[in-house]
Amino acid sequence: MARFRTGARRIGGALAVPFRALRDRWRGWSWWRRTLLVLVLAAAVPATALGSVFVTIRLHYTGEPPAEARTRGRDALWLGHAWVDGRKTETDVAGLVHQLAGTGIRDLYVHTGPLEHDGTLPPAVHPRARWFADTVHRELPGVRVQSWLGDEVKPEKDAMDLEDAPTRDRVTASARQVLDLGFDGVHFDMEPIRPGSAGWLALLDQVRPVTAARGAKLSVAAPQIDPVPGLHTAGILLTDHGKWWDGAYFAATARRVDQVAVMTYDTSMPTAPLYGGYVAQQTELALQATPADVDLLIGLPFYWDDKWGHWGDAETVPAAVRGVRLGLGREDPRRANFGVALYVDFASTPGNWADYRSGWVDVR
Repeated sequence: MARFRTGARRIGGALAVPFRALRDRWRGWSWWRRTLLVLVLAAAVPATALGSVFVTIRLHYTGEPPAEARTRGRDALWLGHAWVDGRKTETDVAGLVHQLAGTGIRDLYVHTGPLEHDGTLPPAVHPRARWFADTVHRELPGVRVQSWLGDEVKPEKDAMDLEDAPTRDRVTASARQVLDLGFDGVHFDMEPIRPGSAGWLALLDQVRPVTAARGAKLSVAAPQIDPVPGLHTAGILLTDHGKWWDGAYFAATARRVDQVAVMTYDTSMPTAPLYGGYVAQQTELALQATPADVDLLIGLPFYWDDKWGHWGDAETVPAAVRGVRLGLGREDPRRANFGVALYVDFASTPGNWADYRSGWVDVR
């Protein structure tokens, strides 16, 4: 036993030599040099974590999507305000009919608001709303026209307060107002709603019976889901901006509507493979959180921008479509209630439409 203890001490002493050398070197450094090393090491930890997140997202873009991951004829298109304020004519509708021919578009979200901060909707902002709804019903039978209503909301913006019951009552009255004009549904886009908002869920619970009684649809535009658990909390703490929802809040919203469209753009992803991988991941997360009888649509960027939040060369339609197909193929390739939503008509290009058709509609 004594021989064993002696051997152990010798081994321990040998192992301690390099650590003593490091200690002596550390003590010999100046204060600023030691501080610099600590800062570098402190920065390396989150950088390594961030790098692993990017690697995970990039891996979502690998593989080949199955052939059945394509349009189900349940896609949607966001339309700008010009369709209801008098700027568009019958000639424009004829052009829209031609553009949608042979696509999977079933829903049109036409911007009919914006809502006032108190929840009301002045009729003067949509003088041609009934004309547009009636014309689409005549020229595009089978295509639904939904009234896109939205506003900025508190607490992040000094605007609509969804936690206020009278405000929710007025929003509900606005929903009835657009249904009276012949719309087939109400599409809410309230931003930025923070996960945990009871007022948002209460509004959906209040409006859903109204749309159901008319045989109309209730749909919403929803934020992206946390790509990393708890990211929405960190984002609010660091930037005071609600960018993401947690999966549970997304699911709570989806259970209260007929259709949910995820705004899968403005992601800050710097390359097309990273953006496509992000879309694939978002597709999988949204599929997990959305009931099978609710239409789930993944947003495609039909516009160009080039800034920190939206890199134009990265957020492309081909990358988004491939990401959607990969995510759908992995998570639920046979899901019927699924599609993509194109944002937005007035900023789209012929190339956007060609990419949508070749990548999602006319898949070989």
